Order: sequence, then structure tokens, then C-alpha cells
Amino acid sequence: MINKLLIANRGEIAVRIIRTCKEMGIKTVAVYSTADKGGLHTHLADESVCIGPPASRDSYLSQSNLIAAALKTKCGAVHPGVGFLSENAGFARSVRQEGLVFIGPSPEVIEMLGDKVKARAAAVKFGLPVTPGTQDAVLDNALEAVKGIGFPVIIKAAAGGGGKGMRIVRREADLEENIRIARSESLANFGDERVFIERYVENPRHVELQILADGKGKVAVLGERDCSVQKNHQKLIEESPSPGVTDAMRDHMKTGAVNMFRELGYCGAGTIEFLVEGGVFYFMEVNARVQVEHPVSEFVSGVDIIRQQIFACTENTLEIDGADVGGADGVRLSGWAIECRINALSPGRVTKLTVPGGIGVRFDTFLSEGCFVPPYYDSMVGKLIVHAANRQQTLAKMERALSELVIEGIRTNRTQQEYIIKDKTFRSGVFDTSYYGSIAKEVEYV
Repeated sequence: MINKLLIANRGEIAVRIIRTCKEMGIKTVAVYSTADKGGLHTHLADESVCIGPPASRDSYLSQSNLIAAALKTKCGAVHPGVGFLSENAGFARSVRQEGLVFIGPSPEVIEMLGDKVKARAAAVKFGLPVTPGTQDAVLDNALEAVKGIGFPVIIKAAAGGGGKGMRIVRREADLEENIRIARSESLANFGDERVFIERYVENPRHVELQILADGKGKVAVLGERDCSVQKNHQKLIEESPSPGVTDAMRDHMKTGAVNMFRELGYCGAGTIEFLVEGGVFYFMEVNARVQVEHPVSEFVSGVDIIRQQIFACTENTLEIDGADVGGADGVRLSGWAIECRINALSPGRVTKLTVPGGIGVRFDTFLSEGCFVPPYYDSMVGKLIVHAANRQQTLAKMERALSELVIEGIRTNRTQQEYIIKDKTFRSGVFDTSYYGSIAKEVEYV
């Protein structure tokens, strides 16, 4: 086991990783930009290193600064956290070339899964359905291909993500121009102009499986999460299990996912995402990292995902049971968990913080009274996660916990989250990714 690890990230996820490392007896090194000087993660870590000015490109995205910090402090491994460089194959490769352990899958696996065309082909190989579309990125015969798919379609960057190089097309007359724009955006953002086309699923549920794998064939599935409550494609609320997934669908998802991750020799934590529409599911993508919403899976499984991720990548083993060939996993799931993301609507100094508590309540955050929330990074400042025996009890617990949460000095979306948790459509469990749009006018004026 390594004795020191550098966390190439900031904020809540850095705090989360530090806490598990302390329990494992691993010393930690925090990195920070000048905007994050004095942040909670720098106080909790054993050491901290400034890696640059506020701009991400000069600090948290600076591979050379991060690797230099790891070498200077004599770390044995680098954990990329979420966002920033967490799915950057080049960074993973550079970390390994310096003799350090990258807490994540191999650069080759990250590269392959980051290519959406190759990832789709892999999904098909392992029996996971994909939306009708082009299996390669050659679009000289685009119109002919689209006639076979049917409108509306979505053009996607093969090497892309984050909505870049993505265009929805509803009419034949708009196809050629949108392909040109998508290619241009893809080249500008990813250095790769390849795009592909698939049928656009209008209002699906967004469901994902939490995977852990040891790189030697052992794969564990920690259930699924429903992430359908989204604003502008940004997740707001996640829950496990999903109210929209049947047992048969779940088994099919798990079997294909286990076979895919096993064949890839995947190591660490990962998430396989699906679109669910009318009782049918379609493979969307794999996130080759730990997810922001991993705590809901930790609550229902009782598994520390960060701990297992570190074990997998440093020891090539897991402390939990894997799945058998049929896709049934050895991890026993219990109860229901829901997470509400608490986002800052303005930068500023936190003047008061009251954190909810009680059985089955967890608040992951980097906030403390007197801390300053800078304007340079992701707006999420915390995650409120609750767990109870069933969905009804979990909703009641979340409603209570949100009412106890007090953050003063900055504006947050806490009251909007309360509105959603109390809303009858959300409580019914019958909703999809169009849900937030249907209540936007009401919820945003709460």
C-alpha cells in the first residue's frame, strides 16, 4: 500500500478523499490555487502545495504543476478526483511515466472510453443496446444514414463531452449545416473533427450503474442511480435505486456492464450511463472516474467507494465480492438514498453554517464559517445525502434535513431543492429529464 497520495483537485471531493485516506493510514497532499488558499482541504491534508493562480488552466489543469507537486512531496500516487483532469488519458500517462500510481483506469482504457464511437461499439459487443445511429464517424452518406434512423437526430463529437460538438437536428434541411458546425466545434474543443449521428431520445430517464473493478476480472456493481432531475443537463438530484428501472432491465444492464468492464481490464471506480425510454434502455457512455453522486451508492451498499478505488489501483484487489458471469453481484443493497446538490448562486464569504444531522444524514462540503467561495470554479458547494428504508421515508428525511441546513453569506439553491422534494410529480417517481423544465418557472422564483 502507498504511504502518501496527492489529490489533484479541490473543494468537496478533495475533502472526501482526504477523510478516507486518513482512515487507511495514507498521508495526503492537497493542492490549491491562490483563490483556494486556506480552504478546508488544505487544513485537513498532511501537506499542501500552491500550484498556481485562480484560473484553472494555470492551476488545477496544469499537468506539469501537479506532477511537480507530487514528486516534490514524495507521493506514491495521484488521485484526480472528479472533473478537471480526472478523465484525461495524457495526464494518467504522465503520472505513470513518473513512476507514480494513477488512481483510475489505464490511459489506454480512458482513451478508448473517451472515444464515443469506440465506446458504442464496445457496448454493442457486450450486448448493451445503443440508440440507432452510425457506428463509425464517416458521414459522407449522412443523409442516407439519417433516413434510416429517423428524425430527430443528435450529432455528437466522437472525442467529446460536456455538450461541445453536439447538435440536435429535427429537419433534413438543417442536417448539412449542423454537421459542419459540430465538426468545427469538435475540432476546436478536442482537436478531433470526427462526429457521429444517433437518434435523439427526447425525454428519457437518465440512469447509471456504479461499478468497481480490480483490473484482473473482478467487477462489482453497487446498484443504479437515477439522475433525471437536471437543469440544462446539469444534475440536481440523484437517487438509488431508480424508481423507473425494472428488475429485468436492471439484470440486463448489469450483465452487459460486468462483461464490458471485465473484458476491458478496467481498474478502479467507473459509471456506465444509460437513457431509459418506454421500458427500453440505451447505452450512452462510460465515465472513467468516480462520480459526484457516488455517496448515494455508498449509502445503499455500505461500501466506501473511494477506499475500494484506492485498493483496486494500488493493490489490484477489492475488499468486496465481485459479480458472477450472469451479472449478479455479491454486494447486498439496502434501503433508498437521495442526494441534493447544493449550489452557490453567488460567490462570497460564508457567515453562518448549520449542518443537518441524525441517523442516515450526510453533508459532504468544503464550507466552514468564515470561508470564501470563489467565483472561478464549479458552483457546487455541498451535497446533502440521506438514507432510509424506502423512498417515502427517505423523502421525509431529506425534507427535514433541507429545512435544517443553513448557509448564510452566499445565495444557494437550497429552497429550490426543497420545492422539488415536496413536489407531487417528483414524489410520484414518474418523471424524466424534462421534469425540471416543466417546473422551472415555479421553482426558480421560490
